[in-house]
Amino acid sequence: MRALLLFWLVMIGIVPGLPASARAQDTATPDVATTEGPATLDSDRVEQARLYLRDNPISPPDTTSPRATLESFVFIMREASLLWNSVRQDYENSNRIFLTEKQREKLVMITALLEKAAQTFDLSEIPVTSRERAGIEIALQLQEILDRIPAHDFSAIPGFPAGRFVHSAGSASLPDRWMLPSTSISILRQEAGEQRGNFLFSADSVGRIPDDYAVVSVLPLRADRGEDLFQYYIYTPGNLIAPHWYEYIEAGPNWLHGHFADQAYWQWLALLTLLAAYAACAGFFIRWRKWRAVSVDERTRVGHSILNPVLVILSAVVFRYLCEDHINITGAVLVAITTITTAVIWSATAWLVYHALQLIYLWFVRGPGTARQGLDASLLRTGFRVFSLAIALIVLGYGATQIGIPIYGVIAGLGVGGLAIALAAQPTIENLIGGVILYADRMVRVGEFCQCDELAGTIESIGIRSTRIRALDRTVITIANADLARRKIINFSERDQFHFRHIFGLRYDTEPENLKKILAAIRDYLTAHERVLADTTRVRMIGFNDYAVPVEAYAYVLAPDYSGFLEIQEQMLFDIRAIIETNGSGFAYPSSTVYLSRDSEMPAETIGRQTGKDRRVA
Repeated sequence: MRALLLFWLVMIGIVPGLPASARAQDTATPDVATTEGPATLDSDRVEQARLYLRDNPISPPDTTSPRATLESFVFIMREASLLWNSVRQDYENSNRIFLTEKQREKLVMITALLEKAAQTFDLSEIPVTSRERAGIEIALQLQEILDRIPAHDFSAIPGFPAGRFVHSAGSASLPDRWMLPSTSISILRQEAGEQRGNFLFSADSVGRIPDDYAVVSVLPLRADRGEDLFQYYIYTPGNLIAPHWYEYIEAGPNWLHGHFADQAYWQWLALLTLLAAYAACAGFFIRWRKWRAVSVDERTRVGHSILNPVLVILSAVVFRYLCEDHINITGAVLVAITTITTAVIWSATAWLVYHALQLIYLWFVRGPGTARQGLDASLLRTGFRVFSLAIALIVLGYGATQIGIPIYGVIAGLGVGGLAIALAAQPTIENLIGGVILYADRMVRVGEFCQCDELAGTIESIGIRSTRIRALDRTVITIANADLARRKIINFSERDQFHFRHIFGLRYDTEPENLKKILAAIRDYLTAHERVLADTTRVRMIGFNDYAVPVEAYAYVLAPDYSGFLEIQEQMLFDIRAIIETNGSGFAYPSSTVYLSRDSEMPAETIGRQTGKDRRVA
C-alpha cells in the first residue's frame, strides 16, 4: 500500500481545478521563465501542482491546448529526470547487489512519470504490445531534442497554461496544428477517439522523433541536463538502473560498446546467446516427447497435449521479460520481439483453449452419471470440436488486434479466407454436411451394427469428415460421410423385432397325416414361445419341390439385439427339428430316380445294349 500511495502521489500531470490562489497567480504572473531553457517552469506553480497532486493523484496531463501539452510534457520529464538521477546515484554509491525497497518504489514512480509523459503522444500507429516501451523511448528522445534546440517562450504558444484544463469558447480560435519552432514536430488537435478535442504530438511527429534525435544527438546540450538519458536507457541492462554486473561489461573490450541498430554489441551478443539457449531447450524437449511412452488413455493424452501450449506461453513470456528488463532491448528490435512474442503467446493461447475444451469434453462424456452415459458421444465430440475451434479462432482474432491488426480487418479477412477455403475444400465441406445429415436423420450411431452395400460392421466413430466402421474381420474401414449418406444403409441395431423365416424340406415319403401333425405342432410351438409374437406366426406347406415337401415357418421374435436373436433362433431351430423327427419325418436330401423301360420298336440288339447300359447305371 505504501508503494501504491507513493506511486499515485507522483503521477505528475497538471490537473483541472487548481486552488484559487494558483489560478490567480496564473493570471497575474508569467507562467514560464524562459531565461534558463525550455524546460524551466515557474517554481511557485510547480510547488502548487505538487500540493494539489496530494489531493488528486490520478490526474492526467493537461492537453487542452498546444501550450498546455508542451508544458505538461516538460514538467513531467523534469520531475522524472531528477528522481531518476537521484536513484541512480544512490544505487551506484552503494555496494548492494539488489535495489532496496525504497529504491524499487521510486523506480515505479519514474516509470509512471515516463508513461504519463507518453500520454501527450498520439501512439495509435504503434502496436498495442509495444506501445508502453515505445512511448517511454520517444519521450526520452523528445526530451533530448528539446535540450539541444533554442529555448522557447511558452507565453507565445497558443492556449492557456498547463493546469487549467480549460475548454472555453476561446479554444475554438486555437489552431488545429501547431509546429514546434525550429523543428518539424507538430501538436495536433485530435478529431476522433477518446482524446477528441485535445492536443497531442501527432502520429507523424511520433514517427519522426527517432530520426530527429539521431540528427541532434551529436549536438551539445543547451540546457544542463547532464548525460544523455536516452542513451543510458537503451545501452545499459536492467530496468532504468544498470545493475552492478554491468561494470564487468564496461571493463571489457571496447568493441562491446559499439552500436548497431540502436543496440550495443554486447546486447546483440546476449540476444543471440538467449536465442541459442532457447533453440537447444526446444530441441531437447522435442526429443524427450518422442522418447516418452504414449498413454493409452485418451484423457491422459489430451492432458499431456495441454503441456505444449503452456510451455510455449511461459517460454515466450520469460524470453520477453529477459529481453526487456535485463538485456534491455529497445527500438525497432524490441518492437519486432514484442510483436513476435505476442503473436506466439496468443496463438499458443488459442491452442491451449482448444485442447482445454477437448479435455472438458472427455471428462464430461466419460464421467459418471446416467444422463451422461446416454449421450451420443460421437455427436457431442463433433459439437465440442466445432465449438472449440470457434472459440480458438475468436481468441486468435483478438490476439491479432494486439499486434496492430484491426479487428474488422481480421473479421473481413476471415470472411474472404473462409470463402476461399470453402471453394478449395468443397469435398471436405460436402463430407461435413454429410456428417450432419447422418446425425439429423439418425441413420446410424456409434456402436450400432449396420450394413452398407457389401460392407457390414459396427460403427466406431462419426467424425467431421469420415466415419469409421469396424468390420466383421476386425479391420477398420473409413468411409467419407458424403459417400455413406448416399448409400443404402441397413441398420440391424435399430430393429425392435427380428424376422424368423425358414423353409424346411420334408421327405416325400412322409404320410399326409404325419405332415398335418408336424404343421400343427410347429404352429403350437411358435404360438406358445415367450419370445415370439403370437399374432405374427404362420406355418404352412407351400408346395412340392423336386425332392422335398417345403414347409415355411414364419414369425417375429423379440430380442434385445442381433446377437440375442441369433441365440433364440438357434434354440428354435433345434426344437423344430425335434418336432419333425418325433412325428415320423425328416429332412429330405437332394436325390434323383432313374426309371428303365424297353422300347418295342427298337432292334433287339440295340435294346439289349441299352438295357445293359441302363442296368449298369441303375
